[in-house]
Amino acid sequence: MSFNKITLVGHLGKDPELRYTPQGIAVCNFTMATNDKRRDQAGELQDVTMWFKVTLWRQQAENAAKYLAKGRQVYVEGRLRVDEWTDRDGNNRHTLEVQATDLQFLGGGGARNDEQGHDEGGTPEFAGPAGSSAASSGSGGSGFARPAAADDDIPF
Repeated sequence: MSFNKITLVGHLGKDPELRYTPQGIAVCNFTMATNDKRRDQAGELQDVTMWFKVTLWRQQAENAAKYLAKGRQVYVEGRLRVDEWTDRDGNNRHTLEVQATDLQFLGGGGARNDEQGHDEGGTPEFAGPAGSSAASSGSGGSGFARPAAADDDIPF
C-alpha cells in the first residue's frame, strides 16, 4: 500500500490564475507559502518559507479564482509532487507541486469581489475529495464555523 497526502495552511503568493481545458474543465493555479521558525548554526531563530504550486480543478478552481487573492490564508489538502528541473545557469532546481483535493478559506485579507470576499450569492461552497461539500462560514470568511458561546456549553 502507498499513500501520498499533504496538508498545508499558508498564504497565497499571487492571485489565482483560472483557465479552461479544451474540454471546458476549469483549472486554477496559484502559489502559496508556509512559514516555519528554525534555529540557525548560531542558535538564532530564523523564518523559513516554503513555496508550493497548487492546482485545483472544476468547481473548486472556479471558487478559488472568484474568492481568493494574494495574501489570503487558505487550508489545502492534496497530493504532493516534486518537479525537478534545470535552470538557465545549469543548476538543478526543485518545485513542490500540490494537486489539491480540498480547499478551505481561512482568515481575512485579499478579497476578490467586495469588502468581505463574497458576492451577492452569499458564502461559497466547496466540493471535497469525495463530492462532499463544506461551506465556508463564520466571521471574517473563515473556513471553520465558530460555535456560539452559551453558559450551557461550559464543561464544568
